[in-house]
Amino acid sequence: MELMTVEREVAELDAVYRPVATMPVDLDRLQELGAQTAAALAALGVDGRAEAVLRAVIELYGTGDDSVRAAIRRMFDRYTSFRWAAQLPREEEGTGAGFRAALIHFSARDQGSDTRDEVLGLRDLCARARQAGVDVDPVLAEVAELSSDVDRYGMGSTRAILLGHLGG
Repeated sequence: MELMTVEREVAELDAVYRPVATMPVDLDRLQELGAQTAAALAALGVDGRAEAVLRAVIELYGTGDDSVRAAIRRMFDRYTSFRWAAQLPREEEGTGAGFRAALIHFSARDQGSDTRDEVLGLRDLCARARQAGVDVDPVLAEVAELSSDVDRYGMGSTRAILLGHLGG
């Protein structure tokens, strides 16, 4: 898929996801939030389509030049509901290829709206991959080279965050 086609798909999925992504949270029922959100996302019936589009985004980001990667980072900034909802299957993260795809997804999100959440997710991702026997350091270094070096929120750039997880 080319970038314009992918962005059109992302925009459509963003509109589908937006009601769930922005639904009010009942603070008295926080324990039910995860299951409630998962059920609402499943009811949309777009998981397969979203995964295919996300895989296309990851492929473009991983093989594209600096301008393509910058455009994809801007796309994730613009389509926040898609950024929040679209995920790859977690069970793939324990393989070299799955871990690489998850790191490229991390890089493309470029810290999302909360660097702290992204860093916690990265720590968990790296720990699970290491536990599964994946040699994470070469992949971290490779994806860091594709990543932004802009410190967006005062906690370091995405490149620096990835490099900071080497040898962990």
